[in-house]
Amino acid sequence: MAGFPRAVPPHRDDVLIAVAGLLGGVLLYALGLRSTPELPVPGWYALVALAVMAGAELLRRGAPLVGLAVGVGALTLDTGAGGLIANVVMFTDLVYAAVLYGPPAAYRIVPRAAELITVVGTLLAVALLREPAALLVGVALGVVTIAPAWTGVGVRAHRDAARAARLEAERTALLAELDRREAVNAERARMARELHDVVAGHLSAIAIHSTAALSIGDPKASGEALTVIRENSVQGLAEMRRLIGILRDASASEEPAAAPRLDGIDALLAQARTVVRDDGFSFALRDGRAPGPLPAPVELAAYRIVQESLTNAAKHAAPGPVTVALTGGDGAPLVVTVTSALGTPQGPRAPGAGAGLIGMRERVALLGGRLTAGPAGGDGQIWEVRAELPVDSENEEQS
Repeated sequence: MAGFPRAVPPHRDDVLIAVAGLLGGVLLYALGLRSTPELPVPGWYALVALAVMAGAELLRRGAPLVGLAVGVGALTLDTGAGGLIANVVMFTDLVYAAVLYGPPAAYRIVPRAAELITVVGTLLAVALLREPAALLVGVALGVVTIAPAWTGVGVRAHRDAARAARLEAERTALLAELDRREAVNAERARMARELHDVVAGHLSAIAIHSTAALSIGDPKASGEALTVIRENSVQGLAEMRRLIGILRDASASEEPAAAPRLDGIDALLAQARTVVRDDGFSFALRDGRAPGPLPAPVELAAYRIVQESLTNAAKHAAPGPVTVALTGGDGAPLVVTVTSALGTPQGPRAPGAGAGLIGMRERVALLGGRLTAGPAGGDGQIWEVRAELPVDSENEEQS
């Protein structure tokens, strides 16, 4: 019916325990192996207590406290009718099950209640019998209640510890998997940045000059464009082979390749001049850094930012000065500023997908710096890329 909890069938082991206790008790009763009743209660009441106790065993997992309460009543009736050892054994199992399968409160209360019952029962037996043999009542109560209760405490503590260890192991495995995925994603992002930075410039030059060669009818200009295309194709292929070789050769990947340094910016400017081939462009470097070494990650990020900025200038900038300025160092943040003319570009230009700016932002974010890119100057005719790269102990350790 709606509104009532769904009945849970007894566990198979509980059914086996109940059947074994019931059959064993009937056999003991048939053999007459039961104590002499102290009260004028018919002996067959022991069989009633046996049936009730066996029914309580069916509740030892699903409702252990209810089963223990029913078992107390059945044991009381059995004691008055002449106790069957089968009832006593099943009652100890109910005490054990109440601690092991019961709620957390039973885990704490049942052992204390067993101790209290044993002490009170012993005192009452001594007061009523007034002879040393009354102490055996306390021993019997202790065996029937205290022993199974504390056995359940030990087993439950071990079970809970094993469960906690299993959960911790699963949590550790989950964290390890998350770390692995994060490492894979970070490595993918790093390789994507490297591939873009080392190849994009060459591909941009190829796109620009191939467009020029197709649109200009001057054989001399077309020959110059094809020469630049060939040079950048060869350089791009060389860079790709180097990166693929590093990825395929595990032994080579264990030793880091030499990272580009800021000393190579002059070569980047020279390459940019060959890519543009427009007299309206000029490229200049203003190096105002303080003397002293910089951490390798900072130098690599600065180099790649300059490289990408020059590539973008070649693709999108209007004719005019392109200036690379370096300031800071000697403990102060390294500031990289690349400016170019902002306007309508003349001649063929290569399209851009925006991946370069994304890569620059990722590089700066990994070092905890700041990056701005956009129009600058009072008239808004200058495009400026400005990166501030902290020079701290953490970045020095990565170098």
